[in-house]
Amino acid sequence: MSEDVEYGARARDVLGFSRWWLVLAAAGMMAVVGPYQYVWSSLRDPVAATLGIDSATLSTVFTLYVVIQAGSQFPVGWWRDRHGPRALSMLAAVLAGGGYLALSVATSVWQVYLAYGLGALGVGIVYTVAVNTALKWFPDRRGLTAGTGTMAFAGGSAALVPYVRANTGPGSPVTAYSGVLQQVGVLIFVVVFVGALVLRDPPADWQSTETEDLGATGRQFTWREMVRTRQFWLMYAMFVAVASAELMLIEKVVSYAGTRSLRAAVATAAATLLPVASAAGRLTIGGLSDRLGRTRTMTVTFGLSGLGLFGVVAFGEGGIGTAFVAAVVASVFCSSPQYTLFPSAVADFYGDANSSGNYALLYSAKIWGGVFGGTVTGTAVVALGWNPTFLLGGCLAVLAGLGALALQPPSGPAEKS
Repeated sequence: MSEDVEYGARARDVLGFSRWWLVLAAAGMMAVVGPYQYVWSSLRDPVAATLGIDSATLSTVFTLYVVIQAGSQFPVGWWRDRHGPRALSMLAAVLAGGGYLALSVATSVWQVYLAYGLGALGVGIVYTVAVNTALKWFPDRRGLTAGTGTMAFAGGSAALVPYVRANTGPGSPVTAYSGVLQQVGVLIFVVVFVGALVLRDPPADWQSTETEDLGATGRQFTWREMVRTRQFWLMYAMFVAVASAELMLIEKVVSYAGTRSLRAAVATAAATLLPVASAAGRLTIGGLSDRLGRTRTMTVTFGLSGLGLFGVVAFGEGGIGTAFVAAVVASVFCSSPQYTLFPSAVADFYGDANSSGNYALLYSAKIWGGVFGGTVTGTAVVALGWNPTFLLGGCLAVLAGLGALALQPPSGPAEKS
């Protein structure tokens, strides 16, 4: 019996149905909360127009989202490893669904920040629950299944971007986005709540002694032991670098295109294809990493992401719309697998028993990526200009790829840095 068949049979004995249904439920939950990250660049201007303020006043909303979404995951993951995903996921349905509903009726800046912050907390819960469902039930196919969930996070936004822009473009009522947000808010609540009823964690003894995944060192690391390894801190620095570059592109691609001699349709195409590319990259490269190895895959993809950002600048400056969109797609396709590769590497290196808390701690690196991608790059654009800022992001991605060359599993239990 092959390894994947053996794991699948054991999971079916515990669940009473195929473990792939858990991946489907997790992917659905991720799909409906993804717009919080990928649609904000299309929402910021109409929200600001409704409030009668300059859109720059809302420039830190995206940073707030990233800080809360990423920062919440360690306590959420710690709780989930001990108490399971159901109650947390039900809370996430209220927070993430309610956040969009509240944003749709916000009448002041502080209400916008509050609504998006509560929604971000819901997104953080969904994210850590969904990703670690794959890590816990699929030790044999971590890259593929983690890629499926994170693919849905990006891909679920693809259909909504053109819908939002169609309702916020010339000739549209300034408050037209409000109805869109209300519809999506209700959808988020329903899908996440139903998913919460399906998800569960495996019992501690569901794997046999022969198949139990103890990580590359033959043991299960707690988060305290993990942070005493130099491998964790190298991955942390790499995560910050890649997330900084990608989040800058996500948050600023529409504005950047508007400053170049590019047609409005080019910005719409870039914003629409960006989540599609992100989704495809997570699934495709995540699956390949199961065969090629995590670190080798990181080196190639992160380096190519940086080159893609260099292309964004070159083609944006040259006013070559088709090539500009292609460069955006290529960069995000290669940077987005970080959200598949890093959780898989954490489970590979440190075992899967504490994977929720362990990966959540690494995922907190996204906080600093969000600060850079939102607030810091906004300041850099003013001080240095658009092109130097985007080139800096490309350099960070290339450096992360080079860093992966030095990344190896810990050589022994709790190796100290």
